[in-house]
Amino acid sequence: MPRQFIGFVLLSMTLLGSSTSMADTSAWQALQEGGRVILMRHALAPGVGDPDNFERGNCSTQRNLSDQGRAQAVAIGDAFRARNVPIDAVYSSHWCGVRETAELMALGDVQTVDWLDSFFIASERYAREQRTREARQQILDWQGPGNLLLVTHQVNINALVGGGVSSGDMLVVQPQDGELTVIGRLTDMS
Repeated sequence: MPRQFIGFVLLSMTLLGSSTSMADTSAWQALQEGGRVILMRHALAPGVGDPDNFERGNCSTQRNLSDQGRAQAVAIGDAFRARNVPIDAVYSSHWCGVRETAELMALGDVQTVDWLDSFFIASERYAREQRTREARQQILDWQGPGNLLLVTHQVNINALVGGGVSSGDMLVVQPQDGELTVIGRLTDMS
């Protein structure tokens, strides 16, 4: 392999790492100022979607957090505390892994709400428009001095801002003039 190519690959990796680090830094700074909304996908839970025998109120029928996912949620909460990020309210969907993620972060009392519930499985798709509309309105109405933490599902985040995140990752959103502007991304804090 030519040395120039190896050098190019190493430089590219360094620059990509730097841009991610800079994006994370600006996102943390925005959160320290408050008044933002955090759209977070639940921590690691093995599998994709909900099992065929899924029941909303029965955790034994749902994808739940793995040990790694539980550790990830705790580490994310620790990262918020270490940076003195003010959290005024924490909401999650009713899904067990999502609620457990929010609880393990230990950033405040967790309120479960329908408007953050998933609509990935066929039996929930009827609610996509209503849940997205309600979540969007909650975000646009946010005016706390601190931040609003919304722990939810990839499909919900994608419907709100047109892009998804990996498990345990977050988008920092600025509600402004009727729009949701993504101002940063926080990734890989496990």
